[in-house]
Amino acid sequence: MNFQQLFDFLSELQQNNNKEWMDTHRKWYQEVRTSFIQWLDQLNEQLADIDAYYFDTPGKKGINRINNNLLFHPNKPVYKDHFGAGLDQRTKQGDFYIHIGINECLLAGGYWKPAPKTIKAIREAIDYNGEELLAILQKKSFKNTFEGLVTDTEKLKKAPKGYANDHPFIELLKYKTFAVAYPLTKETILSPNFDQKIIAVYQEMLPFRRYLNQAVTEIL
Repeated sequence: MNFQQLFDFLSELQQNNNKEWMDTHRKWYQEVRTSFIQWLDQLNEQLADIDAYYFDTPGKKGINRINNNLLFHPNKPVYKDHFGAGLDQRTKQGDFYIHIGINECLLAGGYWKPAPKTIKAIREAIDYNGEELLAILQKKSFKNTFEGLVTDTEKLKKAPKGYANDHPFIELLKYKTFAVAYPLTKETILSPNFDQKIIAVYQEMLPFRRYLNQAVTEIL
């Protein structure tokens, strides 16, 4: 995968974020997109080799649309500033997300602002077996990689309904998003060891993602 070509395309697109430019440069877009899908296919196979429970996710299934949803977000640009994809993408469960863009690059996993029934299931799992999640979050290598749960969304100020303020895992129960992220630099992405870095991050994140996915399995 020629990631420099991907960055070059996205840079030009953001300077000309309109359908007319995209239509004129459709061939370039298709070349970059096809290359990205082929890279995802290879990564899909590598992850399947190291994870016995990996859910096969070919590149065409994992890749996200580059168009923004203007129906619900009419003020957004026509096109996104990144290529994104979700691997190990079992239906309605948290996937392993790859985001490579102009302004932000990262690897992430978990549940971002989940639906009420999903967050309810996660909180029930924490109530029943919060020790396991806490052990995952406090593992030294995990903390060095992710620095804890994503905190971009506000936590509850009080205990969620049905839980006491002195619950042993009250701080975890207050979260509205259960996700972690690993920031990527452009230099890392352009390096020959990028795939190995992704695999290492995937493996470190796996117990966290499995804990959450097991928690929501019963509601799917």
